[in-house]
Amino acid sequence: MPEGSKQNHPINKIKGVGPKISELLGNLGIFNVEDALFHLPYKYEDRTNLTPIGDAPYEIPLLVEGEILNSTVVFRGKRMLITEIFDGTGRMTMRMFHFALAQHKTLKKGHKIRCFGNIRHGPKGKEMIHPQYQVFSKDEEPKIEDHLTPIYPSTSNLQQGRLRKLIQESIVYCKKNNLLEEIWETDHKEGFKDLLSALSFIHNPPTETSLELLSSGQHPAQKKLIKEELVAHILCSGMLKRETELRKPPQMRSGSKKEDQFLSSLGFTLTNAQTRVWSEIKQDFNQKTPMRRLLQGDVGSGKTVIAALAALQAAHNGLQTAFMCPTEILAEQHYENLTGWFTDLGIKVDLLLGSTKAKERKRILLDLVNGDTQVLLGTHALFQKDVIFKSVGLTIIDEQHRFGVHQRFTLLEKGGDKEKSPHQLIMTATPIPRTLSMTVYGALDTSIIDELPPGRRPVKTTSRPNSMRSKVIKRIEEVCLEGQRVYWVCTLIEDSDELEAQAAEELFKEISKEIPKVRTGLVHGRLKKEEKDKVINKFRRGDIQLLVCTTVIEVGVDVPEATLMIIENPERLGLAQLHQLRGRVGRKADSDSHCLLLFKEPLTDLAKERINTMEDTNDGFIIAEKDLELRGGGDIHGLRQSGLMNLKIANPIRDSDLLELAQEEALLIAKTNEIQARSLIERWIGSRLDYSDS
Repeated sequence: MPEGSKQNHPINKIKGVGPKISELLGNLGIFNVEDALFHLPYKYEDRTNLTPIGDAPYEIPLLVEGEILNSTVVFRGKRMLITEIFDGTGRMTMRMFHFALAQHKTLKKGHKIRCFGNIRHGPKGKEMIHPQYQVFSKDEEPKIEDHLTPIYPSTSNLQQGRLRKLIQESIVYCKKNNLLEEIWETDHKEGFKDLLSALSFIHNPPTETSLELLSSGQHPAQKKLIKEELVAHILCSGMLKRETELRKPPQMRSGSKKEDQFLSSLGFTLTNAQTRVWSEIKQDFNQKTPMRRLLQGDVGSGKTVIAALAALQAAHNGLQTAFMCPTEILAEQHYENLTGWFTDLGIKVDLLLGSTKAKERKRILLDLVNGDTQVLLGTHALFQKDVIFKSVGLTIIDEQHRFGVHQRFTLLEKGGDKEKSPHQLIMTATPIPRTLSMTVYGALDTSIIDELPPGRRPVKTTSRPNSMRSKVIKRIEEVCLEGQRVYWVCTLIEDSDELEAQAAEELFKEISKEIPKVRTGLVHGRLKKEEKDKVINKFRRGDIQLLVCTTVIEVGVDVPEATLMIIENPERLGLAQLHQLRGRVGRKADSDSHCLLLFKEPLTDLAKERINTMEDTNDGFIIAEKDLELRGGGDIHGLRQSGLMNLKIANPIRDSDLLELAQEEALLIAKTNEIQARSLIERWIGSRLDYSDS
């Protein structure tokens, strides 16, 4: 594929894609027609058969159809839309907590309705909560799907149906314009002689296709794409690594006096693990090539202090540090810590966010380019072209799994010298298996902080069914009135920021009514930054005792006085995310902290095992291993959500049998065909190559 050919086929060439839809698709990395085909399903649903309600099993995704008997809005603590359905074999209730008046009007008595979802036990027998549904008159006979239904990663205000239609039209467009038709050099016994035929299959698997094979990523069409993606990432990591290794590192001589002054001001001594890691980093500073080090450490293990020591040594050598975080909350947290530590040492720290006001931004950029600012903290705003350092010697990336390999290398370019490259320290609380490191992150040296600071006690974790909710609320009241602080985390109901926010708002109203004596605050992702900051700061000060929140607090909110966390519906989250959330409590030395998992019955076997693991251990490394084991090969989307993946279809853990083959192929292509190498990188990683305008 000729370089730049994608630009000839922007996504707005597809019918119905105007500026608004283009913007939403851009959030998903879809800018061109080919991008749409590489936006791959993370799972499939079988909607090819109707199941009689009377025979329908529980907790299995299925399609049912029946007549609407009635549909009413009721108030039982919260507003609900209840729709009763009958198909001649049995009755079912459709229950919705989040709905518009227009939806209610369509659910007319006597109309037919087709629902897809999991049936569970409800107060009146079988029920579905927030299923996907279609309403039609008695005279209509809508077509049943003749192929498995793909489910895609999406974004707010972009429905699955619209996304599916757009991808189908993109396939037609590619066929008409002879795109993605390059021939594979392997045998074609599975019927996939070229890239387009494999992609078409994956977006439209026939009814007879094994759902098990697709779910486990073992179908031949998937295997072909998986290997190609692994090859692309290995090529890319290799290319970028070679490029930086050719550059010289900045001189970073030790500043022992400043270091001693800093360490004595902390009020605590470094753990043995911290001391070991800092020694490894100092050795890196003296090498002939720039440092590329991954620092792994559990939540609360003291990674920030190590980052501060590295930034301090850079400042001692007249060099600046770029410190990047995935969220504004986390960036602000680090800013507070570093400012507190560095002010007396004469080191100027600044904070640059997407929300920074124009006047303040202008001042920060001027101080940066003049060299007055030694440490600049920020989010994706650091990628922007007008962010120019005078002499950057160190880049630090926290929660590195939130950023792609190219973002990290883009930050290296801030050095402004093609002959030199700054040192880079990459930090994570999520342990990274070697196979992932090889493909997604490039070859990095690794340090591990495997010891918690003295006095830090493990968080005690227990679980309770939702039937004990009133007792839990009573316990929260007692804890808050004792002067402690509490998080109540409301987890995602559907893959929608809007619905998540609505659920949190309803919980906030419920709790405020139940325990009026407790000062309660609310934080979710759809609040404006100013509102969010105001509530979190009140919580820090103690003006708010109970913080109702979404998983937005997973990274960055550090309130040592918080000693209790309630996680509602933990069965919806993976282990890695549950552990990250739990890490928000237990941060005060010599204090007991608790985490309560409030689950809805009945639990699946998988959910039971996750909850048991959380109760049994606080070790993040054990939890990470268990998380990968429980997710298995099929839950690629879950791995992406947990932050372990920056891949479209490949899973280095599941696909380890292809890794060696992919590495051999990547090596051959790198040696013999640079045009093909760049084409593969553009195809699989393309739009992520340049983040300078993010």
